Amino acid sequence: MTKHIVMFQLQGSDELRRETALRFKQALEALPAQIDVLESIEVGLNENPGEDWDIVLTAIVPTMDDVATYAKHPAHVAAAAIIKDVKRMRACVDYNY
Repeated sequence: MTKHIVMFQLQGSDELRRETALRFKQALEALPAQIDVLESIEVGLNENPGEDWDIVLTAIVPTMDDVATYAKHPAHVAAAAIIKDVKRMRACVDYNY
């Protein structure tokens, strides 16, 4: 199994960042029903104002190759478009366990 962990830092007002993060979270959480290789996904919104990152997601897929399948799926591409204009930074770690 492969874990795909991604953190996002958004830009803009607190209100814009929060509203966008909530829409992104909702779209991501709908993906397991749409993408066969996506075993599960957990999405968290940062509640600690002292930290710099806004969103973290942990997705589980069977293999490292399935990370690419998930990333290219049209439903994932549509979800990613939600934060496209406000994404400042992205950090990712993929590992087998």
